[in-house]
Amino acid sequence: MHCPFCAHEETKVTDSRLAGGGAQIRRRRECLSCGERFTTFESAELVMPLVVKSDQSREPFDQAKLRAGMERALQKRPVGSEAIDAAVGRIGHRLRSLGEREVAARLVGELVMDELHQLDEVAYVRFASVYRSFQDVEAFRHEVERLRHRQRQPADREQLSLLPGGADAGTGERRK
Repeated sequence: MHCPFCAHEETKVTDSRLAGGGAQIRRRRECLSCGERFTTFESAELVMPLVVKSDQSREPFDQAKLRAGMERALQKRPVGSEAIDAAVGRIGHRLRSLGEREVAARLVGELVMDELHQLDEVAYVRFASVYRSFQDVEAFRHEVERLRHRQRQPADREQLSLLPGGADAGTGERRK
């Protein structure tokens, strides 16, 4: 690393610490020529895939654009910025973990819808209405019905009994 004071090529690291919640390393350096000290931050350069749009054009994945779209759907909803940051981070992580150089915009949209479904149902329907280009009230109604069906599914699944002999609590009946 070049010294920012005298441009000498050799510096030594005098201290290293984690920074930015473990996403960066903060290094304290000293120039071997002039003796001045300075701080550098090191972080991993993670390559995000290109997003292939429906017209087959490609553009770099833009986390700010993703966040702005989610914020638009969540406007005036009781969801904190930390939750939005976490959702954007999960989407970015899922895209990176695919290991693909290109991903379809449709996949990104589906990941956003999954996250919005977890964060706020109204925001989910708002986003879905634009993303899926709802043309009439019937399309809204259909999406709300799908949402209601998704909510009921976990309750409809067969669960193992916690009581010996498989009896349901309070009824004494065995589950099927």
